[in-house]
Amino acid sequence: MMKVEVVPHNPNWHCAYLDESKRVAMTLGKNVKAIYHIGCTAIPTIHAKPIIDILIEVRKIDQVDARNNAMKALGYESMGEFGISGRRYFRKHSDVGTRTHHIHVFRMESDQVRRHLAFRDYLRVHTEDTQQYSSLKQQLAQQYLNDIEGYMDGKNEFIRHIDQKAAAWESRSQSKE
Repeated sequence: MMKVEVVPHNPNWHCAYLDESKRVAMTLGKNVKAIYHIGCTAIPTIHAKPIIDILIEVRKIDQVDARNNAMKALGYESMGEFGISGRRYFRKHSDVGTRTHHIHVFRMESDQVRRHLAFRDYLRVHTEDTQQYSSLKQQLAQQYLNDIEGYMDGKNEFIRHIDQKAAAWESRSQSKE
């Protein structure tokens, strides 16, 4: 059972992302094309679970599997696709068992990469939606204090709605370029 904790944005999360992304990039090597800080810890002003989400684009997804032991040496548990086709997912816990990091690896130019980045970037500039999401997360964290599945399920509809808005926003932004 995982306790659900949602806290105010911490500016140190960006430094934690930078430090960890360097270690992971060295571990995954030349296969890495790009690394991004995603999830709510990458969005200033929003409450978030204090877990750093890192998205990594790689040239060849199948080469990631050969690095599982190296990722384990960094403290990561390899979870395979973990419900998303084409993804390699890793998670890391602190010495006391608290989740600290999620790594999401996709092949370069994957639709999942675009989706995650559009979601993050949309919420960075659309403060009304950001505050609604932050409030929802706080409410759900109180309601589902010891039920991570209930918490996640409670966010699904809002996330789908924002995904749609973010995709349309991204499309309009790209057509202006």
